[in-house]
Amino acid sequence: MKKIFILLTILSFSAGLPFTTFAQKPATEDDFYRIVTLPIPEDLKLEVGGLAVMPDGRLGVSTRRGDVWIVSNPYMKNGTAPTYKRFASGLHESLGLAYIKGNLWATQRGEVTILKDTNGDEVADEYQAFYKFPLAGNYHEYTYGPVQLPDNDMIFTLNLGWEGKGVSLSKWRGWMLKISPEGKMTPWATGLRSPAGMGALKNGDIFYTENQGDWVGSGRMTHLEKGDFAGNPSGLRWTSEEGSPLTTKISDIPDTHEPLYEVAKRVPSIKVPAVWFPHTLMGISTADIIEDTFGGKFGPFEGQLFVGDQGHSKIMRVFLEKINGKYQGICFPFREGFQSGILRMRWGLDASMFVGMTSRGWSSTGKDEFGLQRLEWTGKTPFEMKTVKSMPDGFLIEFTQPVNKETANDLDSYKINSFTYQYHHNYGSPIINTKALKIKAIQVAEDGMSVRLAIDSLRLGYIHELRLEGVQNTEKRSLLHAFGYYTLNNINSEAPKMDVVKYAVVEKKEEHAHDMSAMPTKVGNVVSAKRVNEMPADWNGKSDQTLMIGTKPGLKFDVAKFQVKAGSKIRLVFNNNDDMLHNLVIVKPKAVDKVGQAAIGMGLDGAEKAYVPALDEVLFHTGLMQPESQETIYFIAPSTPGDYTFVCTYPGHYTLMQGVIKVTK
Repeated sequence: MKKIFILLTILSFSAGLPFTTFAQKPATEDDFYRIVTLPIPEDLKLEVGGLAVMPDGRLGVSTRRGDVWIVSNPYMKNGTAPTYKRFASGLHESLGLAYIKGNLWATQRGEVTILKDTNGDEVADEYQAFYKFPLAGNYHEYTYGPVQLPDNDMIFTLNLGWEGKGVSLSKWRGWMLKISPEGKMTPWATGLRSPAGMGALKNGDIFYTENQGDWVGSGRMTHLEKGDFAGNPSGLRWTSEEGSPLTTKISDIPDTHEPLYEVAKRVPSIKVPAVWFPHTLMGISTADIIEDTFGGKFGPFEGQLFVGDQGHSKIMRVFLEKINGKYQGICFPFREGFQSGILRMRWGLDASMFVGMTSRGWSSTGKDEFGLQRLEWTGKTPFEMKTVKSMPDGFLIEFTQPVNKETANDLDSYKINSFTYQYHHNYGSPIINTKALKIKAIQVAEDGMSVRLAIDSLRLGYIHELRLEGVQNTEKRSLLHAFGYYTLNNINSEAPKMDVVKYAVVEKKEEHAHDMSAMPTKVGNVVSAKRVNEMPADWNGKSDQTLMIGTKPGLKFDVAKFQVKAGSKIRLVFNNNDDMLHNLVIVKPKAVDKVGQAAIGMGLDGAEKAYVPALDEVLFHTGLMQPESQETIYFIAPSTPGDYTFVCTYPGHYTLMQGVIKVTK
């Protein structure tokens, strides 16, 4: 090692560089949290719907195909592979599993079933119905649970059906239900749409996660107390039933496109989210919630929550606080790169995290159709924002390691933006009301473990994006994840105010004015060279060919392939007759992945630029089209023959929503 150190030192000085250029490589998530893949037999389609950690170290896994498997040696001790044995079969798409009172409890679409092994052969020989749920037969009527509460009651959530929008076709669909160990059911809360993820904190408080959809502008996590309404009106159909804890009706819910926070001022039963997960900026389809209660055995985030995302095959981290008796908080990226779409997460006996996955029915960034993995802490502490707390005039940011005070005091190290979403019947929402916020003062703690920011124009009910790309630690390393999204529902007026005069910052003046004539053409809804909405005059009122392209459910265009001649004049009519936002982008051959990934990475700029990245690979495009809208574009077909992809680059859509324009001589 000494010889290597001397050699690197000589090389660095000979190149005129400090030794740290060679010694410090950029930190990665894998340095701190390692993903371990459990091998699965080739003939086993382990589309994970539920996970249950058993006291003897085995792992129960229920699948979308109706089986329950017992995995022995899931920790792969001594380097040996796990083994799989089928414990139960014939269930109706079991999307939940728990180990309670010595038995596995599986939740099917229409029933909670206790699976009993009465003769000890590790195969269930008794399927005991514990509770039955009404079903209408709609394919979208999924059922999730159980999650056991500290008082031994259990909670379950019932997915809405789907008929072009969420519908409650059978009783209590769109509800969370609480069921006692004796089988007594209590309707708990409604307004749920697709509530695949839920969890209970060690103090008994209940949270659930929601996916973007109708009445849901973006993914979010909500604290559900008895009688809460979480936003989707379909389940309100049953509020006149005996036992309903609320009386709100569907007709009480306005469809005004206002932010949900504003509507909640007029509809008291609405429970606003504790945390929003901005669509595509964090994930696209939130899943399970689990709380770190391991006292530092999983790293420096005890008491925080981890939330899976199915579409982005990743896990996010959440810090919560209570202000004025209500939850709010911030979400951060945590760990990406899982093999499939995350649906279930459970803690192992050794403080590692089991992650169960499936991608059937919806694509994910993970390349496999399903998977089972385990996440381990390596023992190293990443440089991260540990918490962000609301202050009367801004935020207090706490770190896992002391910051370099020079970078932490530099105004250019920070960017703060705020934005929100529309609350309406439409599927999802564009980002609205964006505003860059001004930092008035910066106070760095003496020990470097926290920074307090005084911010002008905090906005109640808004998501606040905090970007700290310039902040470094004392070893001159950047944050592993330099941004987070804080949902500000209440301002902490009880904390002391900051001495803004003492810690005031002075904005740097621009050295020269921008030459607006040199700025690139804005893409969004403004016509550019790649988006021509009027037939060019030199076409003399006639195109060579008209292409009609529409949409259909399941993230698909209604036509998969066209053929055009090279150099021909094309009129393309794109009709978005779907219930969600779409665009249509024509890209060069073999460029669709690059363009799609670039669209995901556009951040807050994406919406105003129609999620069309400024790449040479993009040839022509429409704007970002609202549901039931149409746009016509005109272009000259490429002169080089080949297969050119047309794709929707709205984040999360591009892997499925593709077609081909074949250009011939």
